Parts: sequence; C-alpha cells; structure tokens
Amino acid sequence: MRNVMMIHHRVFFCSTKPLSILASLTHPHLRLSYSAAASSPNRPIHCMASDSPLSQPLTGGDGSVSVPPPSPASSASSAIDFLSLCSRLKTTPRAGWGKRDVKNPESIADHMYRMGLMALISSDIPGVNRDKCIKMAIVHDIAEAIVGDITPSCGIPKEEKNRRESEALEHMCKLLGGGERAEEIAELWREYEANASPEAKVVKDFDKLELILQALEYEQEQGKDLEEFFESTAGKFQTDIGKAWALEIASRRRKQQH
Repeated sequence: MRNVMMIHHRVFFCSTKPLSILASLTHPHLRLSYSAAASSPNRPIHCMASDSPLSQPLTGGDGSVSVPPPSPASSASSAIDFLSLCSRLKTTPRAGWGKRDVKNPESIADHMYRMGLMALISSDIPGVNRDKCIKMAIVHDIAEAIVGDITPSCGIPKEEKNRRESEALEHMCKLLGGGERAEEIAELWREYEANASPEAKVVKDFDKLELILQALEYEQEQGKDLEEFFESTAGKFQTDIGKAWALEIASRRRKQQH
C-alpha cells in the first residue's frame, strides 16, 4: 500500500462573498469540498491534498523519508495559484471608507502599494533595514485576501481577528508550496503583527500615515469630514519619521480647512 501524505487545513472566510475565492484555488493537487453550511459567515471550508505524485513521500532502504524538490512546473503552478488568490486584494475595498460613504474607495492592494512607496522613499534610519520595510509593507495585510478587511467597527475581538488571519496566512503559504519564500512571507507578517522589530514599528507608522493621508485626500476630493480617522491615530506614532510625516499631513489639513 502506498503511503499518502494528506493535508487538512481549515480556512475562515468573512461574510463578504465567502465562496468567490474558490474560483481562484486552481492548484491541480488540491481537492476542495464544502457543505451548504459553509455559505454561512466564517464557517470552515476544508482543503485536502489529493492522491497525487507530489503527495507521496519517497522511502529509502533505511526507512528514511525524503521529499523531492518541486519541479519547475509545479513551482510555477503554485506561484500562479498564489497570485490569483492575491488578486482579491486588488478588488476588495478598505472597509472603513465604505462605512463613511466614500465613493470609489481604495482597495487593500492600493493601501499596501502606497505603504511600499513610503518605505521606498523614506530616509535611511539607523538600525532599520529599508528593504525589509518594503517587503513588510506589501505583506502586512495579505491575509485579507481571504478574511477581508476586519475593522474595529466589525465588533470582532482582536484575538479572533488574529486567529482568522493566521489561519488564512498558513493556507496561503501552503498554496504557494511552502519553502523559503513562503516562510519569509509568514515571518514578515508575524513580525509586523507582534510589532516585534524596528522595521515593524516603522511599517506600523506607515500604515497609519497612509490612512490619514488617504483621509485627507478624500476630504479634499469629496468634501467629507473624516476627523475620526485623524483622532484614532493621534499620539500613536512610534517613530520619528512617523511623527514628522503625520505633522506634515496635519499641517496641510489645517491649511485646507481655512
């Protein structure tokens, strides 16, 4: 009898189009199954590996098990599956703007892209790896491709939000095929969530800066009063660059109001 390695992983989806993501999961070695109950918000969808050549370990004469490296074709397949899943970041609006009736709100990918630009153009900071900041900026919200943009107004406890995002991230890394790149993404995400490094603190500030800069632009373009976003970030910047850029944005907003 052949030994078969099976992967059983649970992924939680938010209530906004929870099953639309299934069309993106086209990996030839994944079999998806779900019940009617899965259409309810946050019900699990089970993802299991099929009986495929890649799922069968090679056993040596000494009983040891070795796993062959992925072929270029399988690596390409995993990469495209992962990128197709990430496309949802381009089409999922940032939830906070929709709740304030902002027209044509930015997507999650829009937000992460400008954060990446912030890291790219920022001055060198002693003890901070700028390249790592750029990577962290484009990874920090990646789990939202599955769970959506969960904001404080959703009423979901922080621990539950983190649990859902952690499971989503794990699923995405498996979809990518594991390995060095997947582990790098996971480590960057965990480091950001834990605010555990100088780079994480800088990127946390960029997250807030992008929020208030976008709020200022929506105020200018659509005549909105988005004071709550400025109040929610006031006094929470951790770095000198964050504080300096926040002061500049606040200065421009005061000039606009007079």
